[in-house]
Amino acid sequence: MQPVNTVADLDDLLSTPTPQVLQSLQHSTGDFLLLGAGGKMGHTLGRMLRRSLDQLGHSERRVIGVSRFTSAAKEQELQQAGLETIRCDLLDRAAVSTLPQIDNVFFMAGQKFGTTGAPELTWAMNALVPALVADHFRSSRIVVFSTGNVYPLTDAAGPGSSENAPLTPPGEYANSCVARERLFAFHSLMYHTPMLMFRLCYAIDLRYGVLLDLAQKIHAGQKVDLSMGTVQVIWQGDACAAAIRCLDHTTSPATSLNITGNEKIPVASLAQKLATALQCPLQTTGAAQPTAWVWDASQAEQLFGPPTVSLDEMVTATANWVRAGGVTLNKPTRFEVRDGHY
Repeated sequence: MQPVNTVADLDDLLSTPTPQVLQSLQHSTGDFLLLGAGGKMGHTLGRMLRRSLDQLGHSERRVIGVSRFTSAAKEQELQQAGLETIRCDLLDRAAVSTLPQIDNVFFMAGQKFGTTGAPELTWAMNALVPALVADHFRSSRIVVFSTGNVYPLTDAAGPGSSENAPLTPPGEYANSCVARERLFAFHSLMYHTPMLMFRLCYAIDLRYGVLLDLAQKIHAGQKVDLSMGTVQVIWQGDACAAAIRCLDHTTSPATSLNITGNEKIPVASLAQKLATALQCPLQTTGAAQPTAWVWDASQAEQLFGPPTVSLDEMVTATANWVRAGGVTLNKPTRFEVRDGHY
């Protein structure tokens, strides 16, 4: 990984197209629409698409980011990266009906945090919006961003949940995500819409993610909770590259794919790696439980190969970012939550 000193460096690194992404887009057709483009990953995915198409000489192909854009700065960032933007409240059926019909759609909208206090909105965002979107874009290919939390906790020492494992998770948030998948899958069957459920956990951007959560606690002298004893992570650039390539693997009936690093990492050893890199003492609390959210990502690795950015590279970059006082999104992942209450 090249040195990352500024936000511009980070955004450039995260959105660098891989040769495989370029090859996939070279043989694809149509324009691209990102629903929920104002979220954490929208800028990276949109910018990677735009850079890829321009590099291939396909500058006429559109990349459109759709969001409420409550932050004007976020909309400007996308526009400066060469994306078109459309302001739209996806809960508004009439507004959704005005969105342009686009061949390739990435669904990235949803709600997680605040579910405990406002479950109605979470279910609306994660179940009602998918029904509206799937109906409107019935003629598109759709990659549906989902989560590995649709599975239950499983044996931390085992192989992890595969794509055909039962979807019986704890908590309203995760169950609303199951509803999101089921509604998209229903529309895939009804309209023969090619889809893929992109079950992602946990994407690493130096401004947020599991590694940042741990590094910030260690750097501040706070205790690290070890009860969620195992995690899996993937560099956000690798996740976005996989999402683009997943367009080639959409099917009807819809298919699913676990997207994460295949290495199941003990939180205790990960925290120690970060503490060493930060040159800070490590303080912990709790003990690793026998179950955790772990996933079998072997199917994705067979399709796309291993991630290009290693755990050690992510640890070093995160530690450097925290030591330097790099900006963050101030959005803890709360990966340590075991009961599904966010």
